[in-house]
Amino acid sequence: MEQKSLARLLKGFLIGLGIVGIIVYGMIIPMEGQLIAAQNPEFAYCYTPWLIFLWLTAVPCYAVLVIGWQIAGKIGEDRSFCYENAKWLKWISWLAFGDSIFFFIGNVVFLFLNMNHPGIVLFSLLVDFVGAAIGVASAALSHLVNKAAEMQEQNDLTI
Repeated sequence: MEQKSLARLLKGFLIGLGIVGIIVYGMIIPMEGQLIAAQNPEFAYCYTPWLIFLWLTAVPCYAVLVIGWQIAGKIGEDRSFCYENAKWLKWISWLAFGDSIFFFIGNVVFLFLNMNHPGIVLFSLLVDFVGAAIGVASAALSHLVNKAAEMQEQNDLTI
């Protein structure tokens, strides 16, 4: 697959993820929250704090999409292994770790405020694990891309 077609494919995938995120965070989560609040009026006071909390967890996700767009641009320019991509992958790892920690702490805080159920906290550990796995994978990719950029730079200097 050519670099430019791979970059277009990646950008299309990123656009798709962004649209799905808008649908989930902008429509499905608020509608489900309203449904839960309507069926269980004793939990209606939890709707707004949870909605704000979940929207805050979306911010790093969209930052990752923007960074992914920049990486796809570099791939399209045939600069897959460059220091900028290594730096951006490192940012993705920090954002994934940070979002996972924020999500876990938020769930625990809501549990202590009696605005969460222990089963939800246990399920959130799965989400936290996925975020941490993304962080580890992107940190490893950052390291590998950085090493490849060093090797490419050394090869460019040799005759």
